[in-house]
Parts: sequence; C-alpha cells; structure tokens
Amino acid sequence: MFVDEVKIFVQAGKGGNGAVAFRREKFVPNGGPAGGDGGKGGSVIFEVDPGLNTLMDFRHQKHYRAQDGEPGGTNNMYGRDGEDIIVRVPPGTIVRSEQGELIADLTQPGQRAVIARGGRGGKGNSHFASSRHRAPRVAERGQAGEALWVTLELNLLADVGLVGFPNAGKSTLISVISAAKPKIADYPFTTLVPNLGVVSQYGEPFVVADVPGLIEGAHQGQGLGDTFLRHLNRTRVLLHLVDMDPQNGHDPVNDFRIIRHELEAFSPDLAARPRLIVATKMDVLGSQENLQRLQDYVAPLKVWPISSLTREGVDALMWEVRKILDETPKPVFQKPEPVIKPVVRGFSLEPCEEGVRVVGDVEERAGMTLWGNRDAEEYFLEYLRRRGLENLLRRQQIPDGSAVMVGEGTFYWREGELVLE
Repeated sequence: MFVDEVKIFVQAGKGGNGAVAFRREKFVPNGGPAGGDGGKGGSVIFEVDPGLNTLMDFRHQKHYRAQDGEPGGTNNMYGRDGEDIIVRVPPGTIVRSEQGELIADLTQPGQRAVIARGGRGGKGNSHFASSRHRAPRVAERGQAGEALWVTLELNLLADVGLVGFPNAGKSTLISVISAAKPKIADYPFTTLVPNLGVVSQYGEPFVVADVPGLIEGAHQGQGLGDTFLRHLNRTRVLLHLVDMDPQNGHDPVNDFRIIRHELEAFSPDLAARPRLIVATKMDVLGSQENLQRLQDYVAPLKVWPISSLTREGVDALMWEVRKILDETPKPVFQKPEPVIKPVVRGFSLEPCEEGVRVVGDVEERAGMTLWGNRDAEEYFLEYLRRRGLENLLRRQQIPDGSAVMVGEGTFYWREGELVLE
C-alpha cells in the first residue's frame, strides 16, 4: 500500500535527575557533596533510508519515544545518557510541525535531522556547594525532552513528471522507457499511486514519475484530486500527454486546456516548469486529424507525436528530455528557517481558583526543581525572593493566605512573606 502523508507523535527522553550524595572523608563537613549529574535524554532523529519508498510503516506505529537519561550517582558519577531513537524515512520526506512550519526536508541517503531534542540532565548537589552552604542537600530534576506532533509528507524525487487525463498513455510510456511495471488497462484510473521508473538508455540516467490521471476539477477534489501532484514538485521537466485516439470520446484540445488549468490551479510554479506536449496513441486510425487540431491550438509550441506501442517518436522525445535536463539546474531543496524561540524575560501573575500562578522565565527553573525535597524547595523559594516575587505580590495587593503556584510547586503568601507550608 502506498502512503504519502501521515501524522505521528515524537517525544525525546527526559534528562536524569541529579543526585544528593556525600563523600565519607575525614575533616570534610558532612563528607562533602558528591552527587553526580543526571544523563542527557535521548533525541528523536530521522534518517533517510534509500530502500524505503512509502510512509506505510507509520500507519501502524504513530508514537516514537527516545530513552530517558539515568540519574546521577554517588562519588560524582554521571548518569548514563539516554539512547537516541533513529526513525528511518524514505528519500523526499518533508517534516512539518502542527502549525505547518518546515522542520526538515530529507532528500539524500543517510541524511539526518534531529526532530525532538532530549532534555539535559539535572545537576547533582556538588554544583550547589558555596561558602554558606557547605553541605547542600539540593539537586536538580532532569529537563523534559521535546515532544510534538509532526506531519510527514512524501514528495518523490524525480527529474521528469508525466501528467494527463486517465488513459492518456502515461503508464504505457513509463513501461516502455524504463523497467517500471505499472498496471495498464483500458479503463480510467488504472494508476492509483505514483510510479517511478529509471531511464538509462539516453545518456545520464534520470527518474520519471507517473502520477494518477487528472480530470476537470481535480484541484477541488474531483476524481483522485490533486493529492499526488505534490510528487511532481521536485521535477525539472513535465511531459503533458494528450490522447489522440478519436474513439475515446474526448476532444484533445479541451483535454489539453483542462490539464493546463488544473496545473496552474495547483501550483503556478509547477505549471511554469519546462513542459513538452506529447500526442500519444499515434498508431490509432484517425489520430492524425486530432494531432493537427492540437498543433494548431498550441502553435507556435511544438507537439511531440509518439506511439508507445510501436515506439515511434519515443527516442526523439527522450533525447529532447535529456537535452532539457542538461540545461535545467537541479532544484534547490527546501531549507528550514531557523526557529528562533522568543526569549521570555521576567514573570507575571495570573489569577486562578486557589490564588495566583506565576508565569514567565521562572517556570523553566521550576520544572527542574526536585519537588518533594524540602531543601530543593527552599532553595527555589530563595531564588524567587531574589527575583523580586515578594515585591510583585505586594504591589498587586494579593490577599493574605493566597496560594502562589509556580510549575508543580505551591507556596503561600502570609503576612507579607512567601513561605512553604
């Protein structure tokens, strides 16, 4: 089954907690702090695997989680870092955030991108020793790893794209010029998924993509819609195939006009690519009259008549494609804009049912506080006082006895002072 768009959840590992530990040495107060730092959490990394050509595996597994870092140990022993998780994706995979921002465009074999970064490990109590606190019992909790939903889109890597109505001869042509074996039958929409073929007998090899046929209103979801046209976004040349068979009930001029409109509606950039107009099925009786009508309509543009059945005109067409490819630069793949996260400076109070909640730059520090450790909570309380939280509470006239919440912690405002219960 061919799958070219999925939504998955990725979560990096949490950093390990720092340790509270002391050495057992003579003349060293309380043995001296010797708690080690926690290990870094593992990251979620996407890697291009050239052996894949679909996102099918992601239909069955939608959650990917890297390993957490291990906590620090005694004697300043660092915790082990969590292992990264490597997620393999096919070439041409585009990774976007829920907001549609480009995170990565993965095209080259072996190319990697870090999609979710692991959290840093918490500091052990040896980092908190000072002249005033010779034997601190304070350590940090490990930082949470990044977690987000991402959308994966597969844009096949092809040099040449085939477009046209259903049964215009796209699948037959790609089967003749390459080793691809698409389904070929005399009814509409025999091609339900994109097919790729490597053409190697016309100079340097190039890749041709055959996408399911379009009909009028495809950009509005008619037929199979324009879902698969994204696979032509990276192509350098388009072959617009028009059926010349007079018995198919179609007007070739009208067919040409409709497909051109659908391309322009889908992507003006794609419609502006170098394009060859190809008249197919020239072995059918009466096809010459349709060819002349199409040629008159598109003049002065050239129409390339071919018959995939007899191979008449196919070689000349492919050599022309080879010439255009040599003259057309390869596409520049998308580079994600650097994500500049806004720097939050300062903090403010927001009312809540129990009292007020402190929001702002102190929340990150709160997230790494080892809640449940009285010394760590008091250490964080001193930090809040130094930052001027008590002054802010006085200025905003917060009622006595109100709860003051920061992250997972809760303090209380009593008689003009911030306290722990």
